Amino acid sequence: MSEFVTHREAMSAEKLEALREALLSSRFVARSPLMGTFQSSRGFALIFTEAGREKLEERFPFLRDYLALVMDPASSRGLLPWRERLFGPSKERRGPNAFYVNLLLLEPGRGVGRHIDATLQEPSGVPGATPEHVSVLYLNVPEGVKGGALVLSRGSQPSGEVRPRPGMLVHFQGDLTHEVQPFTGGPAEALRASLVCEQYAFEPEALARLPEFRIQSKAGFAAYLQEHRERAT
Repeated sequence: MSEFVTHREAMSAEKLEALREALLSSRFVARSPLMGTFQSSRGFALIFTEAGREKLEERFPFLRDYLALVMDPASSRGLLPWRERLFGPSKERRGPNAFYVNLLLLEPGRGVGRHIDATLQEPSGVPGATPEHVSVLYLNVPEGVKGGALVLSRGSQPSGEVRPRPGMLVHFQGDLTHEVQPFTGGPAEALRASLVCEQYAFEPEALARLPEFRIQSKAGFAAYLQEHRERAT
C-alpha cells in the first residue's frame, strides 16, 4: 500500500486554466475559513455529501471536471492494499461519501504548518475522524521559485515529498501528517494555488449530521448576495 500517488499531467492545460481563472476570480475568495496553521492563507471551502454533489455542480459548474477527476476510484487506486488493487476493493470497504474542498492560496514566504486533515471531524460528531484520502490538484506554481513542497510523514517518519507543478494531482493517505513549505522568488505577485479535497467515508448516522452542500467563506454576506443575484439573471 502506497502512502501517496501522483499524476503529473492529470488535467489538460486548457481545462486547468479555465478552472484556475474561475476560482481565483470568485467573489468567495477571502481569508481562509480554516484556523490554526492555515491562518496565513486565503481561499474558500465547500462541504458536500454524495447527495449534495448535484447542487454543488449546479452552483459551480466549472468544478465538474475537477470533481470527476479527484473522485475517480481508479485515480487513487494505488493507495489501496495490494490485494485490493489486484482483486478489487473488499465488500466491507465503504467508499468516500462526504467531502471538504478547499481552495488554498499562498503568497511568497507563506506556508502551512504540520497537521493532519480532520476538518469534518467536529461536524460529523465522529472523534478522531480523518479522510480516507486527500487529493490535491495544483492550479498554479510560479516559475523560478524555491521551496513550496508538500512534505508528508507518518509520525516522525518521513513518507515523501511532492514538488508541485501545474496540472499535477496527488492523492495521499488521510491520516498522514503533512505541511506545505513556504516558497521564495518568482515573479511579482507570485501565488501558489491548489485545490484540496478531503474524502471521508462515514456511517449513515454521522453522514446525516453533515450538510448536503454548504459554502464556507469569510468574504462576507455581500459576496453571497451578489452571487445569488448573478445566478438569478
